[in-house]
Amino acid sequence: MTAPVEVVVGTIGRAHGIKGDVAIELRTDEPERRFAPGAVLRVEGTRKQLTVETARWHSGRMLVHFAELADRTAVEQARGQVLVVDVDPLELPEEDDEYYDRQLVGLTALRADGSEAGPVVEVVHLPVQDLLAIRTAQGDRLVPFVTELVPAVDLTAGTVQLADVPGLLDEDQAVVADGGQPA
Repeated sequence: MTAPVEVVVGTIGRAHGIKGDVAIELRTDEPERRFAPGAVLRVEGTRKQLTVETARWHSGRMLVHFAELADRTAVEQARGQVLVVDVDPLELPEEDDEYYDRQLVGLTALRADGSEAGPVVEVVHLPVQDLLAIRTAQGDRLVPFVTELVPAVDLTAGTVQLADVPGLLDEDQAVVADGGQPA
């Protein structure tokens, strides 16, 4: 059996009301799964555990009540703590075309011609889309993680395939936005 992987799922935010509800700054694509009633989370870097009693959406934010945080004062003291869970490294996302960061980091990025560009060293999460940070010989490059630019992910082969787009990885091949010549 392989050892579980620690995954960050959120950060304790502001108190909501006086009865111990707290807004969670989510760091997971599966909040309903990670914050389901009965789920046990851990505070990163400690052995302190928090048990989800209730979770609900309110004005676009997830509000959670933990059994161990009985009131507003307890929540305010816990504010800023990072919440983690241990998951089986073989666990997969619910959707077929979704991936966990831990599945992507370490894969080898292949250029359209099949040559190696370098390893994926990080997944950067932005509000609009995620980016793959790929370490190339010229330095780290950010590639939007969208099907048009990353048409294939092969976890078995340990690769991500990049599209044939000038300038995607190499600055010297970048095409000027107005249709001009390479920079």
